[in-house]
Amino acid sequence: MNNLMNVLGKQSKEAARQLSQLETAQKNECLLQMAADLENNTQSILTANQQDLKQARKNGVTDPLIDRLRLTDIRIQEMADGIRQVAALPDPIGVVEKMWRTEDQLMIGQQRVPLGVVGIIFESRPNVTTDAASLCFKSGNAVILRGGKEAFYSNQMLVELMQQTLRNNQLNTAMIQFVNDTSRDTANEMMRLNDYLDVLIPRGGAGLIQQVKMNATVPVIETGTGNNHVYVDQAAQLDMANDIVINAKAQRPSVCNAIETLLVHEDIAPEFLPLLEESLASYPVALRADSKALTYLKKAGLAVEEDWKTEFLDYILAIKVVASLDEAIEHINHYSSKHSESIVTDSYQNGQRFLKEVDAAAVYINASTRFTDGVKFGFGAEIGISTQKLHARGPMGLEHLTSSKYIIYGDGQIRE
Repeated sequence: MNNLMNVLGKQSKEAARQLSQLETAQKNECLLQMAADLENNTQSILTANQQDLKQARKNGVTDPLIDRLRLTDIRIQEMADGIRQVAALPDPIGVVEKMWRTEDQLMIGQQRVPLGVVGIIFESRPNVTTDAASLCFKSGNAVILRGGKEAFYSNQMLVELMQQTLRNNQLNTAMIQFVNDTSRDTANEMMRLNDYLDVLIPRGGAGLIQQVKMNATVPVIETGTGNNHVYVDQAAQLDMANDIVINAKAQRPSVCNAIETLLVHEDIAPEFLPLLEESLASYPVALRADSKALTYLKKAGLAVEEDWKTEFLDYILAIKVVASLDEAIEHINHYSSKHSESIVTDSYQNGQRFLKEVDAAAVYINASTRFTDGVKFGFGAEIGISTQKLHARGPMGLEHLTSSKYIIYGDGQIRE
């Protein structure tokens, strides 16, 4: 085993035991200091981020992905505020969710406990570093962060600042650790760190997530690639649909809750698609349409099968005209990554069918998919958007980073 990962694993295991014993007030005070330390070191963070941006441009990284990587005064402030929001959330650790008495007169309770050591492999976005670290810390978990090479200097600086806060509070800096080797070898070693990792969470594109799913021997929580859709029903308000599609595609196309495909009912396609194309003229969105949709659009290329399967993370929108709600639901369930799906309709019946029949972590009626986010759901920061069905699904907040144990009170009972 790679000596670096072995050392980090051992240190994290010990730190997790210490962290699990901290009182809520101590954790919250440390988190508030972390937030303040980020703000007080904004310039150092921006300087490190500039190194990453310079290298990304040199490597030909696309503009939307550059946007994911870029930090600003405002984004650093938002990261600090996110940590404060985590501090303000109720602490799930130690909570006894229910208790009952058995026929043997045992009192049994189910109590929330940390998972232990959480490993996170992620790409590009430096805010993941502070979100993940603060959520793991508050939920009593040590964390090993392995970011991509694109954000190496930013992530390194952020972790150094958080570790300094831990040091200032006489806490073990191994509660938050950073893998300073971005080679594929360390990623592969992390996927097999069974003696130390309790769970591994990948955050990034489809390639990273598939690699982790196929190669990891530690338990994995799959987080979401976002091949998301908006379906504009024949009963939709066209102005509302127009606003929702523009927001879901063009506000920030590089994030996992943006849409990649638009489905439009054939009855309203002749009116809606020209309206949408005119509105999208203000954005550099390339349209890839099926043959029916092409007849209503002035500037669009012909979509191919691969377009329906692709998370573009870019200013590209695939468009398909469908004959019915049934066809829309069938298309979504076939191609969706099961992240976020939306219908725009004034039909109560069609909306309810969509909610019931579409298989995704978040299903919307008359709203943008961009709301699939821990903060917007009221969870505070998120560790990721889980697209699987075991343990957690959707935005993962504090509670999803816990497990449970049964606590049993007796007065001398023995089993006959």
